Order: sequence, then C-alpha cells, then structure tokens
Amino acid sequence: MNEKYLPHRGLTIETLKFYNIQTTGRGDTASVIFHYHKNGSKIRGLNKKEFKCEGDMKNAGLFGQQLFNPGQGSAITICEGEYDAASAYQMLGSKYPSVSVRSASTARGDCERGHSFINSFDKIYLCFDNDIPGQLATRQVAILFDVNKVYHVKLNRFKDANDYLVNKAEKEFVATWWNSKRFLPKGIVSDYKEIEEILKKEDKDAAASYPFATLNSMCRGIRGGEVVLFTAQEKIGKTEVMRAIEYHLLKTTKDNLGIIHLEENERRTINGLISYALGVPCHFSDCGISPDERIQAYKVLTKSTDRCYIYSHFGSDDPDCILDMVRYLVASCHCKYIFLDHITMVVTGFEEEDERRKLDYISTRLAMMTRELDFTLFLVSHVNDQGKTRGSRYIAKVADTIVSLDRDIESPDAGRRNQTRLTVRGNRFSGTTGPAGTLVFDPVTWQVAEQEAKEEVNEPF
Repeated sequence: MNEKYLPHRGLTIETLKFYNIQTTGRGDTASVIFHYHKNGSKIRGLNKKEFKCEGDMKNAGLFGQQLFNPGQGSAITICEGEYDAASAYQMLGSKYPSVSVRSASTARGDCERGHSFINSFDKIYLCFDNDIPGQLATRQVAILFDVNKVYHVKLNRFKDANDYLVNKAEKEFVATWWNSKRFLPKGIVSDYKEIEEILKKEDKDAAASYPFATLNSMCRGIRGGEVVLFTAQEKIGKTEVMRAIEYHLLKTTKDNLGIIHLEENERRTINGLISYALGVPCHFSDCGISPDERIQAYKVLTKSTDRCYIYSHFGSDDPDCILDMVRYLVASCHCKYIFLDHITMVVTGFEEEDERRKLDYISTRLAMMTRELDFTLFLVSHVNDQGKTRGSRYIAKVADTIVSLDRDIESPDAGRRNQTRLTVRGNRFSGTTGPAGTLVFDPVTWQVAEQEAKEEVNEPF
C-alpha cells in the first residue's frame, strides 16, 4: 500500500513532509499516519474520525519532539492534537517548534515524560482546545513548569489551531499567539461556591504530624502550602533533625517525599534513613548490617519504589536549577513534602551582594511555589552570630513557621552536648511561640528523639 503526502486540512505538502504525516489508501478506507518519536504511530481515518494505534503509544512521548533540538528557538508551542501542532508550526512561519500531546486526558503524563525537553525552552505556549477538557489540561500542564515561562494561547473564535487554518484565519491565530499572556494558575475569588470550597480546604486537619510531641502541639501538625524553616549555627545537628522528620513521615503517611541534602551524598542520606529503621548507625563500615539487610529495611520503610526521591548532586550556581528540581519533584513525582538542607549552600561562592539577591529570589519563589502546588517545604538555613538567617532576611520573612535549634557543643558533659533545644520563633498558624522541647541524640542508635514533652506551652498572642 503506497504512502504519500496529500495536502489536506489546510496543511501544505512541506509541512506534512516535515512532520512525516502520511496518507495511505483511498476513499472511505483512506487513513492518515502520525509518527511519534518513540516507535509509536496513531492512525486516523482521513474522511471519518476513527483511530487506531501501532507500536508503544503509551510511552510514545510528544508528537513532533524528534524534529526539534532541546532549546531550539526561544519558544515551544504545545497543542492537543497532531493536526494542531503542524498547523501552529505552519501558521507561525515554520519558525517555532510545535508539538502535541496524545490527547487532553494524557496531556499531563505526556508532558511529565517530556519535561526536560519542554523545560529547555525559554517560553512554553500552551495551545489546547477551547473546551472544558482542553482548559483542564492547560491547568494540569501549566503547574509542571516555572510560572514565568508558561503562556496561555486563549483560542476564542475557533476550537483549535487547525480550525483557524482551515477557516483561513491564520493572521488571527498568529496575533492571538503573540499576544498570549503568562498563565495565571489562580484568579480572583468572588462567588460563594469558590468561597465554600476554600473554607472546606482550610478546615481540613493537619496533613501529618511531627515526631516531637511539643513541637507538634505548638504547631498543630504539618500543613500543605507552608514553609517550615529550621535555623541554627553550623554543626548543631540540623540535618539529623530533618532526618527524624523524614523517617517519621515515611512511617506515618503514604505521601511521597523529596529530599535535597546538599551537604551529603545519596549513600549517606539513604543510610541515615535505614539507621532509624534498624536502630544502628548504618553509615559506619563496622555497623554489622549487610547490604541486603539494608535494602530490605529501606523497602519496608518506603513501601514502594517511587515514593522517596533523593537528590544530592548539586553542580550548578544557578538557583533556578533548584527551583526547577523542586517543581519537578512536586508536580511530576507528586511529592507532598520537600526537604531542602540547606538553602545557604545554593548560593555559596557568590559575592555578598549577589548572594543576598539570589537568596531573596529563591526563598520568595519557593514560598510562592508552596502555595501554588500545595506542598510543605522544610527549609534549613544557617544563622549569623546575631541569630539572623545568613545572607538574606527574606528567608525568615517568607517562612510560616520558624524553629531555631541550639546546642552546647563545647560542654564538658557528654549528655549536655547531645541535647538540642528547640524554640518556635514564628508561627503564623497558631501563634504559639517559645521553648518547644529538648531533643536528645543517641550516638548508639544515631537517632534523635524528644527527651520529654512539656506540660505547658505559651498561649497564642
């Protein structure tokens, strides 16, 4: 059966050849073949809307992706259908990369799999169909990427890009594309139904608890959409406190975690979690725990292979790399809790003024992201001799909860050296501040636990 490029639906033979959109058969049996870049093809009736697939369409990726290099040009357009991708490319003068998802229902998954490729472009234009499924897909895909990069092509006159081409409205489409505004994930709230939904969400119980009773009581648990900042001077034990919370969340919830420990490698992070599970410092070579026993303990703790995401290799001085990583962990890996230890290291090596500006930027953007994507960020920052967050005051300003750690590391008494005092210095949700208990580090099990719960805590302001 001969295959050829037959101009139709307003598409020129040059565009059809570029996207390798082939036509085969005649009359009612004529079909159009759309070749995806990962050994999958969608076959559609030329004269009637019938579909079938060949190859591995589940993992086919984005239609047209193989035609463009990552970052080729300043912008990429993502459409809902193959015809639309080719139409947008043609109407924009064949200058800007244009791809499509398989359908509105698969849009998020398709873009998750193509995340690295899509994110390589400075601007991402979402041009899905002008209907309810298309608008839902727009929102689902938009949150996968930096809000400053995503533009919404709002089609008003026709349903999709190909309709503009078929109806000879190319100039109108081009004007709409060029006038696209940044996608706004949230709008103005006004009507009673929206207010009701917000109140229902706000009235939910805390999503999880802290492993330390006093801190949990003062903070009334852990909530999504908040930044929890832990501060201390160097070598106080902030990472071990983070690890205790990580272990507790893995044990007491079913949610995914994203762990970014910039001062240790993956092996140390993994062994630290296993140490809590087995009560043995597994990072010691003479701990007596075999690799098989460790992996089994890790599997029991995490419950599934795609639940705990650990990122520790940090080789860039661009804060946007960490912002992109956090967004990916939340939007694509569905992590409800992110641990970033520590934010100061993200900008280490910059001049003082540049360091301050970058810390202002990254801390503000992280706080905005927690609201947008509704996850909890546990953030660690060093403090200076005056107890202020090092490098930038914004780190503390954007936090919803601020917990400081203090330990007498020079005490001649070993017991006192292993005691860490917690103090809640900021608490937007409950307003309760003050001493939050004492944590004791056990060098035998290499675990941190609260010494005793306080019977009384300060009243809210």
